Amino acid sequence: MVLSRRTFSALATTTALGFSLSRSGNGGAYAVDATPTAPAPGPPGADGDRHTVGFDAYSLLIDGRRVVLWSGEVHPFRLPSPSLWRDVLQKLRAHGYNAISIYVSWNYHSPAAGTYDFTGVRDLDLFLRMAAETGLYVILRPGPYINAEVDAGGFPGWLTATEGVARTSDPTYLKHVDEWLTVVDRIVARHLHTDGGGTVVLYQLENEYADHVTSPLGRDYMAHLYAKVRDDGIDVPLFHNDKGRNGYWAPGTFDTGGESGRWLYGFDGYPSPFKPPPDWGYFGVGGTKGGSTASPRTPGFVPEFGGGWFDPWGGVEFDGTGYAESARTRDAAYERRFYLTNLANGIKIHNVYMTFGGTSWGWLPAPIVYTSYDYGAALDEARQPTAKLVPMHQIGQLLHSVPDLAKLDRAEPVTGTDPQVKVYPLVNPDTGARFYVVRNDTAAEVTTALPFSELPLTVPAADARLLATGIAFGRRKLAYSTAQPMLWLAAGRQDIAVLTGRSGERTETALECASEPTVTVLEGAAAYEYESGVLRVSARLGGLVRVLVEGGGASAPLLLLLADDESSGRLWRYDTPSGPVLVRGPALLRTAALHDSTVRLTGDTVEAADLEVWGPRGVSEVIWNQGGLRTRATSSGSLLAEQRLPGVPEVRLPVLINWRRSAENPESAAGFDDSGWTVADRTSSYSSTPVPAGQPVLFADDYGFHYGDVWYRGRFEGAAESVSLAFTTGTQGVLMAWLDGQPLGTHRMPVPDKKTVRQGTWADTAVFPLPLGEGPHVLSVLVRRMQHDQDAKADDTHKAARGLASAIFNGASPAVTWRIQGAAAPDPVRGPLNHGGLYGEREGWHLPGFADGGWKAVGFPRAERRQGVVWYRTGFRLSVDPGVDASIGLTLTDDPTRAYRVQIFLNGWNMGQYINDVGPQHTFVLPNGVLRTRGENTLALAVLSDGTTPSGPGEVKLTLLGSAAGGVPVTVVDSPGRTASG
Repeated sequence: MVLSRRTFSALATTTALGFSLSRSGNGGAYAVDATPTAPAPGPPGADGDRHTVGFDAYSLLIDGRRVVLWSGEVHPFRLPSPSLWRDVLQKLRAHGYNAISIYVSWNYHSPAAGTYDFTGVRDLDLFLRMAAETGLYVILRPGPYINAEVDAGGFPGWLTATEGVARTSDPTYLKHVDEWLTVVDRIVARHLHTDGGGTVVLYQLENEYADHVTSPLGRDYMAHLYAKVRDDGIDVPLFHNDKGRNGYWAPGTFDTGGESGRWLYGFDGYPSPFKPPPDWGYFGVGGTKGGSTASPRTPGFVPEFGGGWFDPWGGVEFDGTGYAESARTRDAAYERRFYLTNLANGIKIHNVYMTFGGTSWGWLPAPIVYTSYDYGAALDEARQPTAKLVPMHQIGQLLHSVPDLAKLDRAEPVTGTDPQVKVYPLVNPDTGARFYVVRNDTAAEVTTALPFSELPLTVPAADARLLATGIAFGRRKLAYSTAQPMLWLAAGRQDIAVLTGRSGERTETALECASEPTVTVLEGAAAYEYESGVLRVSARLGGLVRVLVEGGGASAPLLLLLADDESSGRLWRYDTPSGPVLVRGPALLRTAALHDSTVRLTGDTVEAADLEVWGPRGVSEVIWNQGGLRTRATSSGSLLAEQRLPGVPEVRLPVLINWRRSAENPESAAGFDDSGWTVADRTSSYSSTPVPAGQPVLFADDYGFHYGDVWYRGRFEGAAESVSLAFTTGTQGVLMAWLDGQPLGTHRMPVPDKKTVRQGTWADTAVFPLPLGEGPHVLSVLVRRMQHDQDAKADDTHKAARGLASAIFNGASPAVTWRIQGAAAPDPVRGPLNHGGLYGEREGWHLPGFADGGWKAVGFPRAERRQGVVWYRTGFRLSVDPGVDASIGLTLTDDPTRAYRVQIFLNGWNMGQYINDVGPQHTFVLPNGVLRTRGENTLALAVLSDGTTPSGPGEVKLTLLGSAAGGVPVTVVDSPGRTASG
């Protein structure tokens, strides 16, 4: 049967069970699951009560009630300020998310084999507590391999120098894995939703494991992980994220120890924004390659769906424009078009990667990305909400308010619509409610007829709209609307429904009414008519249109709020134990709490804003950020503050002056004392890079130096014409050489192009002439090794060598005695990824307490030419109002022909690497907590230059990236870390 305007009215009041089609499209039919449609559970928390977490073919089931997980990916390790974790979590909850997904990165917590640190910025227990306090479910993803564009894909540096084949059932590798999971699971087990300890509801094994799928190496590995996690007391459903739509690791494909019904199939997807959204479910090709149809008895699950994309050194992915282009091409319209298509295809566990990308600080980033991991995400690297949060807010609130969406089947096709739009018809088999995703993939807006309305719908170019019929707005039912429903709630003595659309758009909303109601247009341009049991309200959207509907056979009034997109982004729902609260006006609502007749609100403002509150009966007083407000009652049934909330006061940033300079690399001098360095005399290695014949092992990892720069000093006798230095690094690695203190030159890896953008390991040979005579000589070599490759194909590419590989002399074959030096012991606060092996790092020049009074005073910009490292230090004081959340960055600019790079240390924290002649990053986020917004700060810049051009820095300045009145309390992250053996 097809659905036309003529047949719609007849079907609208008929049970939908007879008309629902196979959920799996071409994938085959199966039994309808019996769990009825009902409101989802309230916001989760660590309530101490036991809960059930399960699933059927439609959705996740928590305490037997359906839940659509609307999740955003967040990585705590990419925000080294625990206070700000709460800020990000509150922003996501406010914008409609009910879940977050997090990786736990092994390398972030393990500086050495058998040593694990979960304190300070690595406090996983604290993060999970915050998630529960915020009311967010957690999808936990602890690897052991995570990829994630981090060093070695999350494997710790020490693992690169161990025996055993990673990501297989190799017993040596599994020994290390078991140790890691034991420590992680001990924490996670305290936060499972099943026993009320927290809100963890799903747990991932491995990550995009597309190799060894049919081999015992892979099947036994996955079975081992499954058994290990269960033995550790993790009792929530487990899953894996298929690397694409392959049907890999679907239920029944490996041994789960006899346990059934507790394993979910998930698949990742990063479709091009320049192509039509794919159908990975109900409306797709079906079968094992069809996405969710690969597992027809589990709900559609996308553990990673692209909310942006990453950018490499040089910025070739976005033609040098950086993450702004990622956000532009995957904008709010992209989200509506792609994410609504996913919902139409039955995806009920939907995680957007990334929702907050953050910063790959220190030596955390994989070779294929630079410091910023902004990703073009909805919440940018500086924690600033973007326009991309508006559709996420609208859809998330809708999923929370309309339980019908948690259980949908394909419905009969719709006819009579414009062929340029694609319509996905859906029906809830329990309630008969119908939904239509109307999508326009063309480059121009399209106006189409609808089967249920005389008013046509105009869909903008490359955009989409979700429409509904037959859903309940409390004690009334929506017949249809050309506006997209966003939320409904009961507040005071009335129901409130919010629908959204574009500013200036004409909409029609029809309500079923047994008799003619009383209608009052309270605000905005609206008209109405009642005929044949249906009230039709026509409105031109602009700001907030308010229409009050009373009587008509319903026991309570309905307040219709018709909001354009901008106004919808200032409507905040918050569920309290005493009932829901709806707030209009501020830039953000963080929390709401009811105490007797008082509602206490916290949140943010950027500009001056109204504050209007709808709440349960009896609420008569409003407190905003601990300050009482005078309010008046309105005809909308709300309380409106008599004075607008103030905007954010001006934030003034100081000019960076009083710089001091000191050159280093004494290691290049012939007389430098290297007697305390490690002798490089090994003859074999577990690296995946072969050791050159006749050479000792020179790979840095084999000597315990896993991150940052590494120095080599080779002593030999005799003369030679030249030396060939073979070396291996990550992207944009560089080698510098000196003979007896005199520079020989520099060799750097090329900037990635379109063909090499995913290459993580680079090998090359630098050839330098040797103007020397007989006698003892010292060859000094500095290698900026960059980071370890990831292990995406499970072939040990993370073990590819880093550092010097060999030294071959032309015209002689002297015996060379090598010594090697890298990073000092890991910083107990900042961790092993914070610093490398530069002399200044080993001596503490990056730390705030270092005495630099003897350094030379200099000014910027600089223009000196030398091969090696020069440090610059200065201090600055900030006096940001304590009630202001100011996000501040450091911006470096200079002539792009100058070849140098800068490591940026703020109060001892390595906040990233700037490469002046490569880019594209120029601004580096300085997170509050690391940055003291009310106090003294120390900034240190370690400048590495190759001597071929004048070196900077040029202009270095603080930049305000955003500010708001409100925020969260921030604690400075300077407490000592502690280690615990696993």
